[in-house]
Amino acid sequence: MFNKILLASDGSEYAIRATEKAMEVAKCNNEAVIHIVYVADDSKGDVLQNWNTAGAQNKRKEKIKPSVEKVESANIKYEVKYLHGEPGPAIVKHANENDFDLVVVGSRGRNRLQELVLGSVSHKVAKRANCAVMIIK
Repeated sequence: MFNKILLASDGSEYAIRATEKAMEVAKCNNEAVIHIVYVADDSKGDVLQNWNTAGAQNKRKEKIKPSVEKVESANIKYEVKYLHGEPGPAIVKHANENDFDLVVVGSRGRNRLQELVLGSVSHKVAKRANCAVMIIK
């Protein structure tokens, strides 16, 4: 059973679909808790200057609000965590250090060239996480 579910959310439509799948899994187990994680990407210039400002924190809350509202309205236990760093490695580190049973991430559906050049958060997580990973298209 999946008791500890890490849901990576950035507010995108892909993250909303991932939220719905994480909820389906959580509903199968009364002990399940969804840990909604948002990663502030170091490579974005404004993050370096505004990491701890109230404005930046409010923006992060707004981005994951749709995921939080969906989980909350379904009466599923959840926690929210904000991480700092490159999304793929930050998600993997958090998942591995906290013994998650499942990581659920959305996939943007980049083409092969984009994936080759830019990399893919979902593929980085799938390759390096020590638990099951569900990638939602």
